[in-house]
Amino acid sequence: MAITFFWLGGYSLAYTYISPFLIEVTHLKESLISAALLVFGIASLIGSKAGGYSADKRGILFTLVSGMVLHVISLILLSFVGQSVIAVFSILILWSFAAWSSAPAQQFNLVTLVPESSGVMLSLNSSMMQLAMAVGAGIGGLIVDRVSLASITWFGILGVLIAIIAAFVLSSMSSRYSAVQSVN
Repeated sequence: MAITFFWLGGYSLAYTYISPFLIEVTHLKESLISAALLVFGIASLIGSKAGGYSADKRGILFTLVSGMVLHVISLILLSFVGQSVIAVFSILILWSFAAWSSAPAQQFNLVTLVPESSGVMLSLNSSMMQLAMAVGAGIGGLIVDRVSLASITWFGILGVLIAIIAAFVLSSMSSRYSAVQSVN
C-alpha cells in the first residue's frame, strides 16, 4: 500500500494543479488546456494497457519501477520545458503513460501477495488510491500557497521516488520471505 500511496500522492500533487501550471509556468494558451487534458487522458488509457501487458511479460517489479522512473523523468522535463506546445504535449503524454502504466502492475503485485484475499487487497488498494490523491492534492495546495506553483513537479517527484524505493525494499522483503517459506 505504501507504493500506491507515494506513487499516486506524488502524481496527484502535480496533476491537481496541472491547469494553472500549464498556463502560468509553461505558458500554454488557455484555449489548449482542454486538448492537453484530452491527450493526457488518452495516454493514461494506453499506459494502463501497456502496464498490464508489461507486468505479464516483463514482471511486476520491472513494470512498476520503469513506469515510475519514466514518471520522474517526465516531471523533471515538464519543469524545464519552454513554451513549445509540441514539447509540452509530448511530455504530458509521456507523464500520463508512465504514471498509469504502474496501476495494473501494482494491482497484480497485491493480488499475488495474498491470492486468497485478492478482493480485499484490491479494495484496500482502491481506498489507498483515493487517500493518496486527497493527501497529494492537499499537500500540493500548501506548496502552491507557501512555495510556488512551479515547484509542484519537484515535490511530486519526491513522492514517486519514495514509491520506487518502497518497491525495491518490499520486493526484497517478499523474496526473502518466499525463500524462507520454501525452506520450511
